[in-house]
Amino acid sequence: MPSFADLLASRPVLLADGATGTNYQNMGIEPGVAPEEWVFDAPDNVRELHRRFLDAGSDLVLTCTFGATTPRLADGPLAGRTREVNMRAAELARDAAGDDRLIAGSMGPTGQLPEPYGLLTRELCVDAYAEQARALADGGVDLLVLETFFALEEALWAIEGVQGASDLPLVMSFSFDQGTHTMMGLSPTDVVTAVAPLGVAALGANCGRSLDDTDAIVGELVDAAPGLPLWIKPNAGVPRMVGDTVIYDAGPEMLAEHVRAYADRGARIVGGCCGSTPEHIAAIARALAA
Repeated sequence: MPSFADLLASRPVLLADGATGTNYQNMGIEPGVAPEEWVFDAPDNVRELHRRFLDAGSDLVLTCTFGATTPRLADGPLAGRTREVNMRAAELARDAAGDDRLIAGSMGPTGQLPEPYGLLTRELCVDAYAEQARALADGGVDLLVLETFFALEEALWAIEGVQGASDLPLVMSFSFDQGTHTMMGLSPTDVVTAVAPLGVAALGANCGRSLDDTDAIVGELVDAAPGLPLWIKPNAGVPRMVGDTVIYDAGPEMLAEHVRAYADRGARIVGGCCGSTPEHIAAIARALAA
């Protein structure tokens, strides 16, 4: 199987997968249950969602480990099982993907604000991401993805932890959920300035708010990071409540139109985040092939 670097070198754009949490909701996960619990309680569903994205055309799928750092698991039923959760999730993804698609280890924020705003210290953060990176690597992932970050301190500490524990390619992705800035006020240019010199394999944005905002974010990233592979996974538009159901306003063709434009502007790895289904990914695959 080609490596992540080899695939980037041989193809103009790689297609990642779509959402985990919102698709699990459609598959019947109970409210309040963390997606990581399905790694043990519903492994067939975990494999099935991976397969749906792979069948839709994904070149890589992310493990069900977004919330699987020790600090984030500490108050739930998976407390004390960080290594087991991450290794099992990697194994399930590999079961679904086989040896001809890539597996990316998903690593989200700890859920704690960095000091002085909160209780997250550099030592705690570095140790947490080193632990998760080692477990995912031992589980067999091909690359690691720090995604949906919004605070620069936590992001830099997370990179330090990952790079100290693993030589796997590392992607760093921020969530610009306040228009074109993160919750802590970072712009795309700020992110590039701080992170690009650190040797990441790709840098970019996921989640966020509207597709129009993502359009602007991609433009700024392209201008600020020439030559650095960009990772872009937007939400399927803006969510709204219809009864008890959250509906995202971008259907497959609309999301595909925007994502194709990101690829045309230089994004190298694209996919979807919240609200994006296998049907969205299939539409993106068709748009990229056109």
